[in-house]
Amino acid sequence: MSLRRRLVVGVLVLAAIALVGADVATYASLRSFLLSRTDSSLETDHRAVESVLQTASSCEAVGRSVPGVFVQLRTRDTGRVVCSTGVTDISRPPGGNRPQPGPFPQRAPPKLPGTITGLSRKGPEPTRYFDAPATKGGTHYRVRASLDPEIPYMLVVATPLDDVYSTLRRLLLIELLVTAAVLAAIFGLGLWVVRLGLRPLDAIGETSAAIAAGDLSRRVERAEERTEVGRLGLALNAMLAQIESAFKARAASEERLRRFVADASHELRTPLAAIRAYAELFTRGAERRPEDLARSMAGITRESERMSLLVDDLLLLARLDEGRPLEREPVELDEVVGEAVDTALTVEPERPISLEAERAVVLGDRDRLRQIVDNLLANAREHTPPETPVHVSVTTLDGAARIEVEDAGPGMEPEEAERVFERFYRADQSRSRANGGVGLGLSIVAAVAEAHGGEVSAHSEPGKGSTFRITLPLAS
Repeated sequence: MSLRRRLVVGVLVLAAIALVGADVATYASLRSFLLSRTDSSLETDHRAVESVLQTASSCEAVGRSVPGVFVQLRTRDTGRVVCSTGVTDISRPPGGNRPQPGPFPQRAPPKLPGTITGLSRKGPEPTRYFDAPATKGGTHYRVRASLDPEIPYMLVVATPLDDVYSTLRRLLLIELLVTAAVLAAIFGLGLWVVRLGLRPLDAIGETSAAIAAGDLSRRVERAEERTEVGRLGLALNAMLAQIESAFKARAASEERLRRFVADASHELRTPLAAIRAYAELFTRGAERRPEDLARSMAGITRESERMSLLVDDLLLLARLDEGRPLEREPVELDEVVGEAVDTALTVEPERPISLEAERAVVLGDRDRLRQIVDNLLANAREHTPPETPVHVSVTTLDGAARIEVEDAGPGMEPEEAERVFERFYRADQSRSRANGGVGLGLSIVAAVAEAHGGEVSAHSEPGKGSTFRITLPLAS
């Protein structure tokens, strides 16, 4: 069964149980009330019969004095019937509903047991009330039997229960009709309410089907905090947002991996092709021409070193991607930066490089920190004219050390500055690979900084130079 059907059936069952319970309680209460009122009427008839028996000469006289009531006298010891009267049907006079002169028809008397026992002390004399059917027909009687101390007999008085049973049958019919109407109304209203309440679940099902078909941008609409289904929709939307982000991140990672493998293969192919060309030059006759031999050996050595550097950079990036821990020891960052600046001045004496450094101690790998500063200075050396000044600074702020390398070179477009830390990315696509790196220097800077718990950023404008910033947490 569906959830909608189970809810409607459950509501109907509970409502039916409640209505049937109320009907039974109402029926039993009214029946008890009517029988109690009939017993009170029999009490009155009993007193009337007692007074008549003191002066009446026969049972017929007793029957005429209390019409519509059955009277019987029995002996106390043996229970033998001494006298019985008929029952005049005063509720149905002959000829229709209007009373007419003449004798009234007689009812069939009650079918009483031969011995009436179980009389209990109720009031001044032992009394028992019980129901008895008529000798024929469907009439029932309410019977009162008592041992009257004023007469030497057991006095039995009975009255028909037609009015009581008619009232109870009318009540039962009304209860059945009302119960059926209420259950029908509950079914219709419950079905509408359940359908309205489960409509968001249908929307969630449709959304899930669309997502399973590949549309990860779909969301559950009209998700609200005030309902359970609404909170489920909000939770599902949050989960879907995370799933979509994860899929996008995985797709982006796969794309970067494919691009990385393609670029690495391309970069490795260049020195390998050069080595193969120099080897072919040697085999074609460099042994007969000494100058070609020297040229071939020098070219092979140069390209091998270049390929070794590329492989080392790729291995370093692979280790950092795997999350391999670096050495953790206190490092005087200002000293490391100062050494890198001295080396840069030695490599390029004509370039003005200034240094402004505060004392800053960080936890990390001294060699890797020196490498990222060397890469930033090498990047400035490769992308700016020789006379372009470079300013290097080391500052501390809010528990972090900041390294900035600022040059006054040609600068970059904003979209280029956002991509400079991507692997194998070159802002100047026309630059020959033989003139510099392969686009991994700044990628190594970003990877090493992140491995130390820091971050990197680049700010540049065309014609106004570029600023590269590394932020690392200070040692506590």
